[in-house]
Amino acid sequence: MASRSEPPKGLHAVIPRSDHTLSRGILSPAALKVLQGLSDAGFRALLVGGGVRDPLLGIKPKDFDVATDATPEQIHRLFKRSRIIGRRFQIVHVRDGRETIEVSTFRASTENPPDQEGKDPFQLGSTGQIIRDNKFGSIEEDAFRRDFTVNALYYDIKDYSLIDYTGGLKDIEQRKLRIIGDPLQRYREDPVRMIRAIRLASKLAFELSPETAAPIRENAMLLQDVSPARLFEEVNKLFLAGYGHETYHMMLQYGLFEALFPEANTLIRSDESLQLFISQALINSDNRVEQGKPVVPAFLFSVLLWPQANQRYQQLIEDGEPPVPALQKASQMAIAAQQSYVSIPKRFTQNIREIWELQPRLVQRRKNRIYPMLEHPRFRAAYDFLLLREQSGEQLDLAGQWWTEFQDASKEQRDLLIDALPGNSNKRKRSKPRRRKPQGNNNP
Repeated sequence: MASRSEPPKGLHAVIPRSDHTLSRGILSPAALKVLQGLSDAGFRALLVGGGVRDPLLGIKPKDFDVATDATPEQIHRLFKRSRIIGRRFQIVHVRDGRETIEVSTFRASTENPPDQEGKDPFQLGSTGQIIRDNKFGSIEEDAFRRDFTVNALYYDIKDYSLIDYTGGLKDIEQRKLRIIGDPLQRYREDPVRMIRAIRLASKLAFELSPETAAPIRENAMLLQDVSPARLFEEVNKLFLAGYGHETYHMMLQYGLFEALFPEANTLIRSDESLQLFISQALINSDNRVEQGKPVVPAFLFSVLLWPQANQRYQQLIEDGEPPVPALQKASQMAIAAQQSYVSIPKRFTQNIREIWELQPRLVQRRKNRIYPMLEHPRFRAAYDFLLLREQSGEQLDLAGQWWTEFQDASKEQRDLLIDALPGNSNKRKRSKPRRRKPQGNNNP
């Protein structure tokens, strides 16, 4: 077997323009400017990743990544509007207008020895996870350091050729997702690759190759060694990109959802209504993305964490806690328990709690709170959440239907809807006549 730093024998690595469908016209002006700027400065620079893969599949690319033999410091000096980011894996973000081009230096093989000064900019942790990865090498080595073959295709604007060291072009034709190198080793180096495998397979409608899929379930819990803050960003990519429903079911299939949301996973598997609740929420989000409507992390996490929040709420009610403080306490407990797995920034946790805490108020529909409720900044999200609960089978006194009718009604119709609510009649109750106090007998 060929080593990861050498192309397999017999593989034609360079595909001329006449033998592929990729065109320079797919490049954004910003990407072209970065590629040309590096080339003019004497560096080798190529387009890589999704910017090459997606057009070959007939998909319009959203992002463009550049790989080069220039070091991060050289890239930064060359482009004024740029900054070096990352410690574990340094890359450079080059800004051009509203667009950001990600530029990375060719990575060296993990098997290369330390540099002349004895320093090793590559380091693995005790579990095999990459802690530091700033050892630079050739394009051939870089190709075999990438995650999947379909992401290791390079496009050279000098002669418009495709460069393929790993068989990525053939895998694209066969719609197969295949990890580069030994799957178990690659997942241990970076467990997030397991998530990316599911995300890419869902997005591209690709099949995981057998060797790529085989180790995932047994090693899913390696994700719990990854920074919870990093996993927050990965979860957003999984579920808010327009293919969240398919991704969710694949995550359940391979045990990855359990690694990220252990409490929710236990509750979901034993409750069909919760399965329907989360599935319908993700279908709705996918539809919104397709329609060009916004989707936000706060609503996503309010759905994913609702099983454990609601369970705690019901338990506190059974223990005699009043409803309002019970829901507030349950909300805080559910979010706090999740933070060690996927860390949710504070700017989102407040919104999550508000969506949950509006639920009983939406069901109760107190007359003097109806119009103020409409003005609440989280009303629309809480209303959508309420509809999901009803659609999954919860009996909520038809509150979702009532709020739907109320929002579409005229002022007169709204007054009638409010008056029809139990205990909200406008009719004055007839007051009982006062009983006069009997006068005392003042006669001697």
